[in-house]
Order: sequence, then structure tokens, then C-alpha cells
Amino acid sequence: MIRVWVTLGLALVVMASAGGAMAAVDVRDFDSESDRQRYQSFIDEMRCPKCQNQNLAGSDSPIAEDLRDQVYRLIDEGKSDKEIIDFMVERYGEYILYRPRLSPATLVLWLTPVVLMLVGIVVLIRVVLKRRRTAAETVTDSEDLSPEERRELDELLRDSHADSDDEKRES
Repeated sequence: MIRVWVTLGLALVVMASAGGAMAAVDVRDFDSESDRQRYQSFIDEMRCPKCQNQNLAGSDSPIAEDLRDQVYRLIDEGKSDKEIIDFMVERYGEYILYRPRLSPATLVLWLTPVVLMLVGIVVLIRVVLKRRRTAAETVTDSEDLSPEERRELDELLRDSHADSDDEKRES
């Protein structure tokens, strides 16, 4: 008998939670397929002012619902994309756009990646050139040996080879 009540209770909990999920579905009627696509792109590309990094389509907050209604109303009134974006930015600031427009206020945001990339390329070029210069200097230093120094170097190399050969034979 207890199993029946537990099962019934779980079924009620599942149905109650499923009803809440169904209520979150946003169904709208549009005049054309292009209006529906515009609406979807707006709610995908606009950020909820209340939520952290969540778009209007994925947010359940009341402000996001109001903004979705506002976007729907503006599209229904025949406003252009630019007019809708301008309206939303005027009310909620550049924060509402995931890709802020290029303006003096957002210039640093847009130029920082380019500047960092250029600095990285310059540093990389300098490091490579310095290594090449150091390698070239090492080669010229070894070519500047006198005949006596060259003989000593050859003897040292022969001795080190002979020592390593002796070690190999002993093992």
C-alpha cells in the first residue's frame, strides 16, 4: 500500500514539474516566415538585462518575457531591424547586444584583440630573429679558430669519443 502512495506522489511531482516546463514555451503567430526568423534572431542575439550571459530566448525572468513581447510588437508594427535595435539599446544600453556596435565607447572592446595579435606577432618575429642571429654568431665563432685551436678541439673530440667507446666495451 505504501508503494502505491509513493508511486502516486512521484507521478504527481513529475506532472507538476512538466506543467511548468510547458508553460515556458513561447508560441507566437507571425504574418510571414521571415518575421518569425527575425524574431528568433533578435531573441537569440539580445542579452537579458537581469540574467548573467543568457539571451532572451533562454531566460525565464519577467524582464526577458517583457522584452520578447516588445520585440514581437515591434516586428508586428513593421519596424526595421535597425529601428528595433536602436529602440532596445536606447532603453537598455549596449549591454543588451551580444555583439555591441562599433562606437567610441566600444572601440577598446573591438580593437584589443587586434592589438594583442599584432604585439604577439612582433614579439614572435623578434625572438626568431634573435635566435637566428645567435646561431649565426656561434657558427662564425667556430670558424674563427686558429689552426692550433682547431687541432686542440679535434684532440678533445677524439678523446671524448675514445672514452665513450671504452665505456661501451666495459659494459
